[in-house]
Amino acid sequence: MLTKLTVNNYALITRLEVEFHSGLNSVTGETGAGKSIILGALGLILGNRADLSALKNSDEKCIVEGTFRIGQYKLEPFFEKYDLDYDTATILRREITPSGKSRAFINDTPVTLKVIRELGLQLIDIHSQHQNLELGNQKFQLNLVDTVAGSGKILGEYKKLYTEFINLQKELKEVTEKSEKAAADLDYFQFQFEQLEEAGLQENEQEELEAELEKLTHAGEIKGAFLEVQQLLDGEQFSVIQNLKEGYKRISAIQDFMNELEELARRLESCQIELEDILDEAEMLAGKIEHDPVRIEQVNERLNLIYSLQQKHHVATVGELLELKNSFEEKIAQVTGYDDEIKKLEKELADTREQLQKKAAELSSVRKGSFRKIESSVLADLKQLGMPKSKFTVQHETLSEFTPSGIDSVAFHFSANSDVKPAEISRIASGGEMSRLMLAIKNLLRTSKALPTVIFDEIDSGVSGEIALKMGTILKAFSASTQIINITHLPQIAAKGDAHFVVYKYEEGGKTFTSVKQLEEKDRVEELAKMVGGETVTKSTLITARELLKN
Repeated sequence: MLTKLTVNNYALITRLEVEFHSGLNSVTGETGAGKSIILGALGLILGNRADLSALKNSDEKCIVEGTFRIGQYKLEPFFEKYDLDYDTATILRREITPSGKSRAFINDTPVTLKVIRELGLQLIDIHSQHQNLELGNQKFQLNLVDTVAGSGKILGEYKKLYTEFINLQKELKEVTEKSEKAAADLDYFQFQFEQLEEAGLQENEQEELEAELEKLTHAGEIKGAFLEVQQLLDGEQFSVIQNLKEGYKRISAIQDFMNELEELARRLESCQIELEDILDEAEMLAGKIEHDPVRIEQVNERLNLIYSLQQKHHVATVGELLELKNSFEEKIAQVTGYDDEIKKLEKELADTREQLQKKAAELSSVRKGSFRKIESSVLADLKQLGMPKSKFTVQHETLSEFTPSGIDSVAFHFSANSDVKPAEISRIASGGEMSRLMLAIKNLLRTSKALPTVIFDEIDSGVSGEIALKMGTILKAFSASTQIINITHLPQIAAKGDAHFVVYKYEEGGKTFTSVKQLEEKDRVEELAKMVGGETVTKSTLITARELLKN
């Protein structure tokens, strides 16, 4: 429950501190006194956005702080999730600086707006006339059914399966599209692969063929060069080798006369041996060189094939052609691979669909089991609220497709009169009827879950007299288990409060301010008297006010 609200420098409020009570808190005040400002300040700690216009004094920061007693709400997992200090007396604070920067805190730990909103919505339920319109919304109605039915666990299991089902559908669609595209390209991939496969390409083949072609096309030049080398080294007219031999003989003949000649003779001998080796190798290489027109044609054909494939595929080497061939082979294999993957996904999807169908049927059964309770509870409260002949039914339809919330469509049908067939609430209920319906719904919800602090913003709109008294009685009973802060303009309802607060405006130094104060018994009688008869308080209105407080 909300135990204390502190507001500094917000709208028309300079400083405000209000301590609320458990049970029913009545909040009254003249139209325009600033009741909406209080709701706006509360909205800040619920994570609503704010701008600099919220600051009364633009040179000071705005601070709104709410203290809550949360021991009964089992919120420890939330605090663990966001690594926050848990305290049964938890403080939510929001600050807006003069520069426009917004900061949010939970127990003095900075948090994002998303986090403070997530916690705030678990602590405060603000019901306004706008929420009456939600009563005709089928999503709101289905959420209400789930709350009363206690189907949260089954719904969570269904949603998990539904997410898995949707993801499998998406994955199957993507794989199928890839498979269809691959199948459409299969002939192209197959043709390219077979052409490269038939070519029988080998790594480094191009370089070797190009070198061989050079040798073959210049065979005559090569042979002529080798012949000239042979003539120079060992020709009949002039032989380098023979001359070296003669030189060696001459030096050998005189080496006994000079010690230095032994080394020179050895060197001459070494040159002779080296040149003889060169001559032998040149003759061997020359023997291998032949002019072979047939082989030249074969090499040219092979190279032309390689060049044409390189040009076709816009690559420069045989290695790149081999990589292309491998990639085409992989794409061909993928087509059959896709078939296997599609079969696997189809089976998974069918299994998940079966599980989802069973879980949806289980969820639907639990929901249907709550319809009678909803109808009887709402009708009982409507009877107390002066609508004894009203009709209220929960209409159900099974959907043909799975949705994120199941296969159920529910619609609340209502009629205030016995001779009028029930129809959708948004089409048939008046403003006053809508207010009474919503109060009946809220009263039903409190029996199904631990509601947070509930703030009713003029839920009594459109009702008066005896109906207002009955509405006040229901609100009083409601407050036995839930803290209620009820903003009202009806004295019959305000008088039911365990505590009574009045919102008022005052002027000081030529400026207008809004504030809130809790009324003592005497002031409360006077406030109720004004609500009964206007600003002029009479003996009669005072008596009426006291009578209201006794009821």
